[in-house]
Amino acid sequence: MNHNWQSSVLKRLAAVLGLSFAFGIIFDQVTIFLLLACAFYLAWTLRQLFMLGSWLENSSSLSDPQEPPTSRGSWGDIFDSIYRLMRKQEKLRDRLQAVIDRIQQSTSALQDAVVMTNRHSLIEWWNPAAEHILGLRSPDDHGQLITNLIRHPRFVSYFEQKSYQDPLDMPSPVSEQRTLLCSITLYGPDNRLILFRDNTRIHHLEQMSKDFVANVSHELRTPLTVITGYLETLAHSVEIMPQPPVPVLPKAVGQMQSQSHRMSNIIDDLLTLSKLETADSQQDIQPVSLPLLINTIVEDAKSLSGNKNHKIIFNCAHEDQILGNKKELRSAISNLIFNAVKYTPEGGNISIRWTVSLNTGYLTVKDDGIGIDPQHIPRLTERFYRVDKSRHASTGGTGLGLAIVKHVLLRHDATLLIKSRPGRGSSFTCQFPHSRLVKKAA
Repeated sequence: MNHNWQSSVLKRLAAVLGLSFAFGIIFDQVTIFLLLACAFYLAWTLRQLFMLGSWLENSSSLSDPQEPPTSRGSWGDIFDSIYRLMRKQEKLRDRLQAVIDRIQQSTSALQDAVVMTNRHSLIEWWNPAAEHILGLRSPDDHGQLITNLIRHPRFVSYFEQKSYQDPLDMPSPVSEQRTLLCSITLYGPDNRLILFRDNTRIHHLEQMSKDFVANVSHELRTPLTVITGYLETLAHSVEIMPQPPVPVLPKAVGQMQSQSHRMSNIIDDLLTLSKLETADSQQDIQPVSLPLLINTIVEDAKSLSGNKNHKIIFNCAHEDQILGNKKELRSAISNLIFNAVKYTPEGGNISIRWTVSLNTGYLTVKDDGIGIDPQHIPRLTERFYRVDKSRHASTGGTGLGLAIVKHVLLRHDATLLIKSRPGRGSSFTCQFPHSRLVKKAA
């Protein structure tokens, strides 16, 4: 539109009024001629408005806007400007629709189920794979509450929370024999993009791996017990011999005993992990007094420290108990404290603190030992992960301690926070939720 259309309208109105005023003077009827001019101008303006309204109404019902009505002057500029804006908007709409079509085509080609919900948790769209994996049906399920269609308690709890950092492993609503991996992304005003991936094969492989490790560990325990027994007998025989037939025999027997004990510890840890992964998490649940439990572990840690003269201090700021399995909690806490003893140099300090803050329990084991490079921290709880193989060989570690800690805490709805720097020691904090805290009875 011409930037001077306002002045053009005023000039046209001034010309009409001036011409009517001149004719009024000539015919001595100024008022009448001015009124006629205003009426004519108003009628012409109303006609242009009616033409504009009719054109806009007809164009809105069509995908392609009609040509604008023929007009002159400022109204012609208005019609042309609106038409150009409509054409521009039409091209923009076509481009956006093309992008949406490509996105829908790409998601339709995915083998994973994709579901989109609005801020009210109502299903707005899903791809064809969702019908096969989740059993959704069109158009009946459109606009339905997703938690009414996928009713598994774990999914409902996962969906209603606002943090989706970790994916959810859940059974398929179509078949209990299939396992799905669900991940949710928030976008816009509480809208959700939900991705379901068939995780059945990986789940089966993981289960086969766990069963294999458990079975092999169980089968190795009996022959290892026999070997250990004979080695103890042989070691006792060597001790009472006045002169061993082979000079290196005492050293060889000692090394065999050491390695057999190490292998026995590995098998015990593997069996413990297998039990944690398969046993019912609600088994033998009772209020556990952490101060009493930790005090007994600290005494064992002092014995383990021996001549290293570690200064081990336990501070208890609260008497709150933990609702859980005492044997499992002892295994996790002892692993953390014994690790601190193993990796802290002679004369080092080890502090254990139990406190409750903001309805959350914190058990912290801190040392001033050799520390760990931050790049290794995310993988510390993996099985057999070793920061330094030579260090594990010298301390006799199995590489399974922190994996056991992780599984015990998961079974108690707790998390493990690790902070460490090389040469500055390490800090391991077990964070227990309010649901696991129990006030000590008077």
